[in-house]
Amino acid sequence: MRSEWLNGKNGLAISILFLAFSAGIFFGAFSKKSDITKAEEKSNDIPKSLSASFAEVIRKVEPAVVSVRAKYKLPEISIKGEDIPKSDAEKIPIPERPTPWRPNYGVGSGFIVEKSGYIITNYHVIEDSMRITVTLQNGEEYTAKVVGVDEETDLAVLKIDAGKDLPTLVFGDSDAVQIGEWVLAIGSPFGLARSVTAGIVSQTNRETPFASPFQRFIQTDAAINRGNSGGPLVNMDGEVIGVNSQIATSTGNFSGVGFALPSKEASFVLQQILRNGKVRRGYLGVTLDSVRKEFAKVYNMPEAKGAIITNIVDKKNSPAAISGLQVGDIIVEFNGHQIIDAQDLIEKIASIEPGTEVSFAYLRENNDQLERKTGTVKLGERPSLKTFSNYEDTRKPTNPTSPFGLILTDLTPSLAKSYNLEGEKGVLVKGLDPTSFIGDIGFSGSSEIVPGDLIQRINRQEVTDVKSFNEIANKLKPGDAVVLHVASYNRRTQSIQKRIVQFTVQ
Repeated sequence: MRSEWLNGKNGLAISILFLAFSAGIFFGAFSKKSDITKAEEKSNDIPKSLSASFAEVIRKVEPAVVSVRAKYKLPEISIKGEDIPKSDAEKIPIPERPTPWRPNYGVGSGFIVEKSGYIITNYHVIEDSMRITVTLQNGEEYTAKVVGVDEETDLAVLKIDAGKDLPTLVFGDSDAVQIGEWVLAIGSPFGLARSVTAGIVSQTNRETPFASPFQRFIQTDAAINRGNSGGPLVNMDGEVIGVNSQIATSTGNFSGVGFALPSKEASFVLQQILRNGKVRRGYLGVTLDSVRKEFAKVYNMPEAKGAIITNIVDKKNSPAAISGLQVGDIIVEFNGHQIIDAQDLIEKIASIEPGTEVSFAYLRENNDQLERKTGTVKLGERPSLKTFSNYEDTRKPTNPTSPFGLILTDLTPSLAKSYNLEGEKGVLVKGLDPTSFIGDIGFSGSSEIVPGDLIQRINRQEVTDVKSFNEIANKLKPGDAVVLHVASYNRRTQSIQKRIVQFTVQ
């Protein structure tokens, strides 16, 4: 698809030039032949100039791009395809033991950021590796050691000892990147070292399904394939504006949509690892949802801005608890800056050194009114967490649906125990009507409703059973805003988590 797009664009450019040239002959029949020749020469210079620019950038960048080869140990596999812990495998009689481990190799990319041999790549390239080998442009190979990793941005910093100064790349300003800007991706797709592809910036600040709060990608149509991971995405000044990390594909190979972590985040991670050996981010100890138009409408807020506290992780010792913040508070200002949404607040907190005391402003509900309050908090250090999780498949529900296409049931003691919701009150979501709009609200930016969720409030009113929920919901009509307060059990943290779900009745 990419080559067709380029050909189409070139064809369009040629057609426009040809029509302009034809018009010049018809309307300017008395023009001098030398004028026509100059116009023709100028048009021919356009692709030559672009080609020369690409070549110049590549000559500047390529020496600092490296191939990264990781040697992994495959787990021992039983006949059923299950992983067997080593301790258990040793207990199995030798004739029945699975095939012993064998080495496996993965190839990725990276680039040198310090002349002494510091290299950036993707964490998933070297995760669980036994040995890492880095190959330079000239073919020289070095064993690399891991200086530090950051799971939340999928970045790793490596170090090689080459005994000499190495060529390096510099970071550009990813905040200044514009949609439509030309970019080049350089790396080792399928192990083909020093491969270069060109494209444009398709979009910025793009989220993907498995992204952490610190992964808002630059989207590009420059071809990125397996093996490109960790390589640089550079602008036409030869500056790194992103680290190639992910692709969207149904085949496993490039489909015109690639993602690079912005250089601003990569630079932050690099400096943190070089200084601390790890990434230290500020931490408030809360989970958040964004104020959207429905919430602002229901709570009579002048604009849909702010971050709603839906959970306080440690209600006694977390920075949020110590500062007096409560579930339901809406943070509208932090460290002197207005808060746009939950993502904005997360980024601002994380960018501040742990231990720093900062001020904030928030709204708290009191007698159906939102009162503005202020406070200060000493930030903790964000713990290192894996950010990937999956929802379990659920069986098709058979219960009749309630308003919005929700299939609800009263929360009985046995159900509360089964869903790890003991001590909570509300109505339990057992399923969703697949024909209802309710299953699509996650695409609009709000949290989703999934089976196992417990709805505790709707539009500022508590609900304790299906009857009380329906009495409120049945009064709402298309176009009305809905704000649900929802609780669910998080298997990863083994705790009850609360969040806000916002949508408009359709």
